[in-house]
Amino acid sequence: MSYFDPIAPISYEGANGDNPLAFHHYDAKRQILGKSMAEHLRLAACYWHTFVWPGSDVFGAGTFDRPWHKPGDPMQQAKAKADAAFDFFSRLGIPFYTFHDTDVAPEGSNLTEYANNFAAMVEVLEAKQAQTGMKLLWGTANVFSHPRYAAGAASNPQPEVFAYAATQVFHAMGATKRLGGANYVLWGGREGYDTLLNTDLKRERAQLGRFFQMVIEHKHKIGFNGTILIEPKPQEPTKHQYDYDTATVYGFLKDFGLEHEVKVNLEANHATLAGHSFQHEVATSIALGVFGSIDANRGDMQNGWDTDQFPNSVEEMTLVVYEILRAGGFVNGGFNFDTKVRRQSSDPADLFHGHIGAIDVLALALERAAKMIERDTLATMKAARYAGWDGEFGQQVLTGNFTLEALAAEAAKRNLQPQHVSGQQEALENLVNRYVYG
Repeated sequence: MSYFDPIAPISYEGANGDNPLAFHHYDAKRQILGKSMAEHLRLAACYWHTFVWPGSDVFGAGTFDRPWHKPGDPMQQAKAKADAAFDFFSRLGIPFYTFHDTDVAPEGSNLTEYANNFAAMVEVLEAKQAQTGMKLLWGTANVFSHPRYAAGAASNPQPEVFAYAATQVFHAMGATKRLGGANYVLWGGREGYDTLLNTDLKRERAQLGRFFQMVIEHKHKIGFNGTILIEPKPQEPTKHQYDYDTATVYGFLKDFGLEHEVKVNLEANHATLAGHSFQHEVATSIALGVFGSIDANRGDMQNGWDTDQFPNSVEEMTLVVYEILRAGGFVNGGFNFDTKVRRQSSDPADLFHGHIGAIDVLALALERAAKMIERDTLATMKAARYAGWDGEFGQQVLTGNFTLEALAAEAAKRNLQPQHVSGQQEALENLVNRYVYG
């Protein structure tokens, strides 16, 4: 018996259907701008929230009655969890999944047990992938949950903790390569500080930079052809994290000579916690040449923490997909649902409801964004707004033909009296709404 019986494989039934366990907008094979929906979106479900989280919070115990959470032999429970996970992925009909090392294997009491348990479970995952056709979008190491990482991993005051984290990343990178992962994520869950009273910022930043350099060195040594990703987040659980947002990460990468080696894995909820829109973070990463992959979720405007809810705004996601399409789409990345059902949503079917709704939102966003691309009025208006910089005078300014003194003289000679030109924000907002809701 499967935990998800009697839920049938999820299929596309069209916008007029009323089956809650069916896609109403996501038709995996539908062609849009020369590619199928599946190829554009590259959907993935995560292991941790979906199969590891027991439905607990800081005020209460778990509410989910999952068989693999019950007491028993840790390795047997890990295998039961893998059975349920790949059964779920297959019924949902998505092509990718994602995991942390300790999501899939028990950590054990020491590094030897950790390595042996993880190696055994990688063999299980490899067999599951061959059986189901599932692929790994990315792997990563959990170097933030265990008490040893209370003060960070790479940024920890103790070099022994740094070395322990490096060991986990070593094994997780090897597993990701073996499983054909398209990316490897460096998620610095506690790489930050709670107070400056006991923190040496310069030292911790240097440690973090060296850790990332070691990862890149190892990537090339083992011949991993995927993309190394950093996932920005501003705070929570720490007061401040060193990977605050895309711009901060880019500056960090430049400082340590990694800007051509590492890209970003962007999460919607992290963007809003940093005071940005999700579109801003995507557009910024594209402008800086570090766009990699997406963790698709949302926060709650009434909560100031990372709630990891399923995305449900077609308007928000249309603008995000528009930016991605204009940049040429994903290379190795995709839309990973770093999402969890609510603590009260404890039925097995609730896991499907959450993912189905989010996938349909992305399908609608893709459809709307494609229409915006086909007649790209936004791009046309932007080009017109900056046209002066493409002209002779603008190019002379940008290419260094003027010193500051010479430019001041040129402005006086030409008696420049530039006038304000409307940015037409409201007209553009109305245009976007016509695409989204029309």
